[in-house]
Amino acid sequence: MNLPAGPRRDICVIIPCYNEAQSIGQIIRAAQIYVEQVIVVDDGSTDDTSAEATATGAHVVRHAQNMGKGAALKTGFQIAAQRNLIAAITLDGDGQHACADIPRFIEAYDQGDCDLVLGNRMNDTRHMPFIRRITNRFTSWIISRTIGKTIADTQCGFRLISLAFWQAVRLDSCRFDLESEILIKAGRGGARLRQAQIQTIYFSARNSKISPFGDAIRFVHLLWRCNCSSKL
Repeated sequence: MNLPAGPRRDICVIIPCYNEAQSIGQIIRAAQIYVEQVIVVDDGSTDDTSAEATATGAHVVRHAQNMGKGAALKTGFQIAAQRNLIAAITLDGDGQHACADIPRFIEAYDQGDCDLVLGNRMNDTRHMPFIRRITNRFTSWIISRTIGKTIADTQCGFRLISLAFWQAVRLDSCRFDLESEILIKAGRGGARLRQAQIQTIYFSARNSKISPFGDAIRFVHLLWRCNCSSKL
C-alpha cells in the first residue's frame, strides 16, 4: 500500500461523537496526517469533547442535545458538501477505528468507479466481543440478502462515502440505523462498493452506546420501510 505524500485536500474526515473528551484530540491529530480537514460533530456531549476537538484545529459543530449518530453524520456531511470535496471518511471518536487505516480507504477509492468504501473487521474477530461478532454476522447476512450483494461487515462505521452519492440518496434514519440504511439504498441504487480490511479494536472498560433493544427495533423497522419503498 502506498501512503499519501501529504494530507489530502479533497477528502475530509467526519467524526460524530458523544462524551469522547479523553480520546478525541488524539484521534483528530492522527487523522490530520492523512487529510487536511477534520469535521467533528459533538452530539450534545456533557464533557469537554468540543473544547478538546477545537484545540486540535478541527472544525467543530455542536448539537445542543443528543440527537443520535445518524443525525450527527448528517450534520457533518452538510458541512462537507459546502466545501470543495469529493468524499468524506467517517470514523468514531472513541478510538475503535485506527486512523492508520485511512490510506486503505483512499487507495480503494482512488482506483476509480467507486461510491463507497466499507471497513471490514470480520476477517479477524479475535478481539471482537462474542455478542457483537454474532450480531454483526447476522445483520450483515440480512442486509447482504436484501441488496443482493455480499457485505462482510455492515455494522462498521469506518467508511469512505463520496459526496456525490451522499447528496443523491434520501436518508430518513437519525440513529445507528442510518449506517444500515446507507448500505441498503446504496446496494439497491446500484452504487459501486468496495471493502477495505481494517483493524479490530475494542475496549472492554468502555460501555457501548448501542442500545440492544432499541436499535434492534429500529433495524427491523428500517428493513420494513426499505421493503415498502423503492425510492433512493
